Amino acid sequence: MSTSKKSVGKMLVNWAAVLVLVLSIIVFTLIKGTAFFSWSNLITVLRSMSTVTIFALAATVSMAPDGFDMSAGTLGTFCAYVFASFFLWFGMPLWLCIVLTIVFAMVMYLLTMFLILVCKVPDMLATCALQFVHTGLGLAYTGGGSISAGLKAASWAGIFKGGDLAPASGWSPASKMLGTDPWVIIIMLICVAICFILLERTKYGRYLYAMGGNKTAAKLSGINVKKMRFMAGMFAALFIAVGGIVVCSKNQAAQVNGSDGYLMSSLAAVFIGRSIGGREKYNAIGTAIGALLITVLENGMTMSGVVYYILPAVKGAVLCLALVAAYATSKDD
Repeated sequence: MSTSKKSVGKMLVNWAAVLVLVLSIIVFTLIKGTAFFSWSNLITVLRSMSTVTIFALAATVSMAPDGFDMSAGTLGTFCAYVFASFFLWFGMPLWLCIVLTIVFAMVMYLLTMFLILVCKVPDMLATCALQFVHTGLGLAYTGGGSISAGLKAASWAGIFKGGDLAPASGWSPASKMLGTDPWVIIIMLICVAICFILLERTKYGRYLYAMGGNKTAAKLSGINVKKMRFMAGMFAALFIAVGGIVVCSKNQAAQVNGSDGYLMSSLAAVFIGRSIGGREKYNAIGTAIGALLITVLENGMTMSGVVYYILPAVKGAVLCLALVAAYATSKDD
């Protein structure tokens, strides 16, 4: 009997996030009716969760091989600066701005990999330090402000065009679409699919999970640990760049600290996803469900009249519960 109760209790913990998600939908529907449970609000929720999910996927890939990245938000902001500057300052075509921003993110992530793989600095310490590096270099790049249509370019940018650049005229319809539905939702789904295929359907994903389980054992089994960790970092940089581009398009500006606030929400989504089903490993589908849970809670409480300054406390509580679910029932007990 006691064993049965223990199994039921563990099952409830393993599926707690899904149960809370379903319960939240029921409660908010009872409170707000069709204002909450409607197609239009579903699109709003999906649109809101898209950016969190993309940044959370970067964290998922980083953490699968037992890594950790605290600098995704600041690098995302830097990527937004770069994307906006290429488009508004230098008039590059949209596709080229996207490609160059992704390349830029990967180049910047080389510094992260250098500190972690070559200098052997622990992931958390290295990325915490890089938060300041990204913020400082980003502000130096923009001249200390935001990048938007109508604002004058940084003084250094005029060097490439033989004089001061005139204020940018504006965003194109295509560039605005990247941050609006349905395109931002489609971009999110594509990113989830890429992350899922990488981690669940390729040998590289199995290698990353093996490293996350026991890095020493993975190395002894013949896995090139440094190479796999580097590859995970490049995929993380890809998702960070896409996240920065989406935020920039959504705001129609590259704002100071524009992506920084997504860090904690994305980490909460990752840990929630790790706990779902008792898998005890980071995965793309779980991360998306975690982001959906956080967004549903925010959306429902906002519609129910909960004051905005309570929401961070709710996010923190959700993260704490996710950590409990992820580690309290660990098989190492």
